[in-house]
Amino acid sequence: MMPRRIYVASSWRNAQQPAIVAALREMGHEVYDFRNPAPGNDGFRWSEVDPGWLGWAPETYAHLIRTSMVARAGFNLDKAALDWCDTCVLVLPCGRSAHLEAGYACGQGKRVIFFLSPDKFEPELMYLLGNGFVLNVEGLRNALLAPDPDFTSLPPEVRS
Repeated sequence: MMPRRIYVASSWRNAQQPAIVAALREMGHEVYDFRNPAPGNDGFRWSEVDPGWLGWAPETYAHLIRTSMVARAGFNLDKAALDWCDTCVLVLPCGRSAHLEAGYACGQGKRVIFFLSPDKFEPELMYLLGNGFVLNVEGLRNALLAPDPDFTSLPPEVRS
């Protein structure tokens, strides 16, 4: 198996994310880790833009997202990694940014695998844009070894 270039999309609050990054690297894949995107960089945090970020009004956010060099640098690292990857693994539960990242990867025609978790699980119809679901690291290993799955291979009665 050729190593894949994998973007792991998830949340800072997801305790599984570091172990999944480590497992993918042990499998021999190149993995982008938003918590450690570059040597000496421990990832973007809104608190670097403003310690009071949780209290922002929409107008404050709209201004700062366009003007903050810290936010721009964090975005540039993540966006470059999304363009670099051939596979995105969305590790649930996670928030809006990770879902946008997975959606971007789907739109770019990249393989997208959804790592489901019983923690805060909610069904999502649009996950059918991706290529498959896994429940554990072994399932992820198998999904990465398989030819590119595609939900369009479902029987016609299921697709329509």
